[in-house]
Amino acid sequence: MNFRLVFTDSHNKKAAKWINKHPNLKGTYIKILELMELNIHHPSLGLHKISGTLNGLSSISINMSYRIPLELIIQDNDLMLVHVGSHDEVYR
Repeated sequence: MNFRLVFTDSHNKKAAKWINKHPNLKGTYIKILELMELNIHHPSLGLHKISGTLNGLSSISINMSYRIPLELIIQDNDLMLVHVGSHDEVYR
């Protein structure tokens, strides 16, 4: 099942800053987005629900240090990307 990624303005701003700060991870970030479109439940994405300040959202892993929180709207095949940041930023 293919999904459609929906990028919020907030995500786009944070992603641009994050990519500028971590240019070595840009390729990994793009591959993660492509994999999300193909199969959000792929084991390498590490999809899981978030608790804390982002309670109600889910998160996937870019690597061990960085995450992409998202709102999962599976009934419409939409994945709304909310933020990108470090593990600590996402889970505080």
